[in-house]
Amino acid sequence: MDGAWYGKHSDVEGAALGSLAVIAPLLQRMGVAEIIDQHLPVDSQAEFPHGTILSLLVAARAYSPVALSNIPEWAARTAADILFQMPVEKMNDDRFGRSLDVFFEQRHSILSSLALQVAEEFDVPLRDLHYDPTHVTFTGAYEGAKSREGVVEHDTEGLAKLVRSNDTLDPAHITKGRAMDDAPNGTKMIHVGLGVHVDQYGPLPLWVHTIDGNQNGRTAVQEHLALFVKHLPKLKLAQISDRGTYSIGHLVRLEDAGCEVIVSVPWGELRELFDEHRVNLLWKRASYLSIEQQRRRECASELPREHYDLAVLKHTLTEVESGREINCRVLFVKSTADEKVVRQQRQKQIDRLRTELLKIQTSVARGSRNTDVTSVTKRVTRSFGDSSAAKYFGWELVNLTAAEVRRLPSPQKGCRLPTQRFQFTFDTALLTADEQYDGFNAIVTTIPANKSSADDLFTRFKQQIYSEQINAHFKGPIAVRPVWLKSPRRIESLMFLLTIALMLHYLIQRTYRASLSETAPVKERRITTKTLLSAFQNYTLLIDRHGLGRTVSPTRLTSRQSEILRLLELPTPAEILRRLLPRPPD
Repeated sequence: MDGAWYGKHSDVEGAALGSLAVIAPLLQRMGVAEIIDQHLPVDSQAEFPHGTILSLLVAARAYSPVALSNIPEWAARTAADILFQMPVEKMNDDRFGRSLDVFFEQRHSILSSLALQVAEEFDVPLRDLHYDPTHVTFTGAYEGAKSREGVVEHDTEGLAKLVRSNDTLDPAHITKGRAMDDAPNGTKMIHVGLGVHVDQYGPLPLWVHTIDGNQNGRTAVQEHLALFVKHLPKLKLAQISDRGTYSIGHLVRLEDAGCEVIVSVPWGELRELFDEHRVNLLWKRASYLSIEQQRRRECASELPREHYDLAVLKHTLTEVESGREINCRVLFVKSTADEKVVRQQRQKQIDRLRTELLKIQTSVARGSRNTDVTSVTKRVTRSFGDSSAAKYFGWELVNLTAAEVRRLPSPQKGCRLPTQRFQFTFDTALLTADEQYDGFNAIVTTIPANKSSADDLFTRFKQQIYSEQINAHFKGPIAVRPVWLKSPRRIESLMFLLTIALMLHYLIQRTYRASLSETAPVKERRITTKTLLSAFQNYTLLIDRHGLGRTVSPTRLTSRQSEILRLLELPTPAEILRRLLPRPPD
């Protein structure tokens, strides 16, 4: 091969710095270590400050999640020990555990300070905070897990008099929660409620709280608000959440905190209001379209073009207990896509139930075993289950007359001569009545019309999908597992550190997108952290070991790597090493 030569054997090693070229300096720009150390007591006997130790844990999670016991090996392989100025032999479970224990005592204060620092440093225009909880499952005994006192303590009149946090709030109770698709009945869990800012540059998680595994959405959102107001009282944001968090009482609490709300409401809560005003509602086409619907229009696709229609109604909600009134706007939404989906799902259920009932009918007519009233009732109940389409069906067992019995053919082997007939009905009128609401849903907001139009409100609400994306990431690439911690306090601390790692992850793509010119290609303006970090996948440091220690040399950055670091306003590996390490003696 022209231009290629076999050289002498070299003792120089390679360290797979990779995405740490971005993660380490960004942690420093966020001020993570400094903020942690400002809140935690200084231990004069400790070799390393807690901020350094915990920043290392965050970096490890953001780089490639590993168990705490494997961090020394990871640090040696990536040169993280050099960047964080901590020898590999000093990285052990005891040191990490002690720092997690101390972090627990100030976890809410640290996260709130970090949220304010990040908002100021990275010019995040705080306006909305999307709230959406997710569950984290556990296996094992967790003997230390116990019920905790509530975040909010109320007085005899039901008013909040105390909000527990930091060292006055125990870790969330790891206990059995309700069954979910990925968590069968009896699974031990806690819930994690993330507060996410969203704007034109994408999502950015800023706040978190943990919830007992057996608590519901209304309790969770109340606790989330109470902690947020206690630690970030000057931030008067609009909270955006889904229907599981809705109650008039929560709207009252938000108003008392000086915050606004955009919340989805269970349809049954406002259906009568909709029926009362339906004929007079003024509908307008929403400008919001999903990315898929935008693509279909841009490329003239023959696939269905779905859309949303909006209608607004001024309304007053009254809290029954206190008589307190909340002035709001109700945003009625009609989705053509949801209408189709609801009807398809309902018809699927109807077809399944009809098939099951026909089987029972045939079984009874044949005189099969277990066709008495008790057995048939059990079969029907089992077939109906919790299907919402069951209400359209009625059934009964009708006794046959003696003449009808005589006309029956001889029973088959193993059967007996039937004495009853199974018949069922289908209520078409009820189905038609339900179909008139297909595709409709409702949103309530306390944001005045002069501050935000209905179209803008709906667009802001639809950004809630980013919260679901964040939650999936929390349990995926950032990875709650592998977690080898048996202490609920340390698990709680790790949940907060994972949130910081998640904040860092989304800051990368947000900062890059915000640095681009308005004429940048759409693909570039939608670039993700995963793509940006992949550019550093093969970036390596060269390490030459000798009698005096190690000489660490950066390799040359590619033009793409240099451009990414420039747009993120981060120093290069060479600049970082020049600051951290002395020059070798001549």
